Amino acid sequence: MVMPFEQKYSVEEIKNHFDNDVARFSNLDTGQKSLIDAPLLMELISLSAFRSTKNIKRVLDIGCGAGNSTLKLLQYVGSFHCDLVDLSRPMLDKACERIGKVNSGVIRSFQSDFRHVDLEESSYDVILATAVLHHLRDDGDWEAAFRKIFQLTAPGGSVWITDLVSHETEPVQKLMWERYGYYLYAAGGEEYKDKVFANIEKEDTPRSVPYQLDLLRHVGFRRVELLYKNECFAAYGAIKTD
Repeated sequence: MVMPFEQKYSVEEIKNHFDNDVARFSNLDTGQKSLIDAPLLMELISLSAFRSTKNIKRVLDIGCGAGNSTLKLLQYVGSFHCDLVDLSRPMLDKACERIGKVNSGVIRSFQSDFRHVDLEESSYDVILATAVLHHLRDDGDWEAAFRKIFQLTAPGGSVWITDLVSHETEPVQKLMWERYGYYLYAAGGEEYKDKVFANIEKEDTPRSVPYQLDLLRHVGFRRVELLYKNECFAAYGAIKTD
């Protein structure tokens, strides 16, 4: 049984969780251990952004964590101005520290839910969102978030997402959840598996890949791409036509 929205963690409770978990998000080589194929996911969205977007001068990293996604993109682009948004100040501080060592562009950080940050519309050549959108709740939340992403994307710019995803039929959802459990057990044992599943139950409300691709089109993107799908994780994106 899916936990009702009102029983899940609030934004403040999610922030407190991540304030104490910076180290887990600070390894560019491995990425986040609980994400299947995390290094591949980062590479796919970074290369897709690089090859799909001309003149990347300004980047927005939503739910930036310790900065892995922006750091990976910098390996291909070299330098750009970037705005980092995260609920957690310790995460933002670590991201700014790591990115500042390799990037000559201006770095700005915003401690907030990105939906409430006053950012310039049509100004970002690339928007990255890694393992963050699954914290959204009802359909209104999802549409508001995707609509804001579209509004912030510059003409010719692109958005690239990696995330935990759900499935549209119960048998497939159950199958993929079981397989993800095997992965977590292999990665850290029974206690680790139970901890990750408990956090998902309290914090997350993932949606399916078809739901999100349809929503990207609904808010205005005309070119949409699915880069990767493996069990409960996917990488996908969209390009805003000029």
